[in-house]
Amino acid sequence: MLYIPLYFEALRTRPLLLFYLATLAQAALWVLVPLMFYAAPPGELPVVLAIGHEFPLNGNFGPPLAYWLAEIAFRSAGLFGVYMLSQICVITTYWCVFALGRVMVGPSHAALAVLLMVGVYVFTVSTPDFSPPVLAMALWAVVLLHYWRAVIEKRHRSWYVLGCAAALILLTSDAALLLLSLLALFTVMSERGRAVVGTIEPWIVAAALVVVLFVHLLWLEGASDGLTPALARLRGAEMAEANTVAWLRLVGALVLAHAGLAILVVLASGWPRSHAPPAPALTRPPVDSSVAIFVKFFALLPALLATIVAVLVAVRQPIGGAAPLLVLSGLAVVVTASDSIELHHQRILGYAWAGLLLMPAILVPAAIVLLPWTTGTDLKVAQPAAAMGRFFAENFARRTGRPLAIVGGDLRTAALVALAAPSRPGVYFDSEPERAPWITAADIRDKGAVIVWPAANTDPTPPPAIRANFPDLVPEVPQTFERPLQGRLPPLRIGWGMIRPANASAAAPR
Repeated sequence: MLYIPLYFEALRTRPLLLFYLATLAQAALWVLVPLMFYAAPPGELPVVLAIGHEFPLNGNFGPPLAYWLAEIAFRSAGLFGVYMLSQICVITTYWCVFALGRVMVGPSHAALAVLLMVGVYVFTVSTPDFSPPVLAMALWAVVLLHYWRAVIEKRHRSWYVLGCAAALILLTSDAALLLLSLLALFTVMSERGRAVVGTIEPWIVAAALVVVLFVHLLWLEGASDGLTPALARLRGAEMAEANTVAWLRLVGALVLAHAGLAILVVLASGWPRSHAPPAPALTRPPVDSSVAIFVKFFALLPALLATIVAVLVAVRQPIGGAAPLLVLSGLAVVVTASDSIELHHQRILGYAWAGLLLMPAILVPAAIVLLPWTTGTDLKVAQPAAAMGRFFAENFARRTGRPLAIVGGDLRTAALVALAAPSRPGVYFDSEPERAPWITAADIRDKGAVIVWPAANTDPTPPPAIRANFPDLVPEVPQTFERPLQGRLPPLRIGWGMIRPANASAAAPR
């Protein structure tokens, strides 16, 4: 008896409904999981919010739009707002891929392309950690969709949406120039692209982008100081092997991010061999050669160039992050496949897809509960941020009669304390103060500060770097905080010291 799974029937008859169910289910999972189980924000999110708190206008941390939006979302709805913002970016990305695929390969194959994206790591597990690459991912997808509509479908209004999205991505990502350069190259190389050059809309959009592009280039100017010595190192023959290894590592990481997608493709293709017949084929009209060229061009070349540039400037991840570079991965697989796609192992394939969607959301809470008892792993998301922020803010206010305004020291610890403290202090980047000019040494003398660092024991001596940066710091006995699940972990100790404001009352109690 032929088994036809429900999801396959939905692919054939209700692809849009299936798209919404899958996309919204994933978004709901990755809003609820961090809200329910994280005691502290994941990854670099505390640092992103520490930067966004100051609404920077310079580009010392890269184009600032993502930092601004993260801060606005946090002020509006707390961490729930930030997690929602991240998932809105994911939903936008998926919608653009679906809309692009619908006109290229039909709605059923477009929905299949989106379903495959659940197997790409950066679109699921890491999305609660909102950052510039997450925002750039959504804008990247919007740019590609409306470029196709403007150039290939000749929708004149899409030029203006394209221009707005291009301006926003210039305000978001270091990889924006890479994308826009490739769009210009594709326009010149393709016959349809050259045909639109004679119309007025692209020139209006280009003229409007000049101002934003100029600002973007000003932000990149500081990077040129580090680029010259990096290029000089490339001339050494001894660096050739190291650079090749670094590039292969970046490419390997991008390939590894597709592990889940590869599992789905292998199962759907019929390996291991099964005697059960495949489901009826999903058919489509033959794919136009311009479609295949467009998808392969923007699925492969940005990743290739971003990894090469990353090696040139000696950074450890592709320029602009991995997320924007993988936007077309699922669609590229579907476009490359046959016009008639047969899905083998239908039941196992459905379980595998559900597993890729649900298992990370199950494993994260399980890891938070089990790892402290088994391996003694200290997870950053399990640190008691609220208790840390409350303790240091209350101590500073009680001793000085002022609300805590500045936190410094170890960057992540300081950002975590600043995020959770009721007064929402600023973070002093003492290791790189020139990158964060909104807080100076004079501000610390005037307003005072709390300096924090992870401590292994009760020794109050601060690390050498902190002692060098704050020679007048009087360290206190490290404070011990109780984790939500202590397990076999050693006590969580945070070393700290306080710098009193210059004109603080001498009678303030200690």
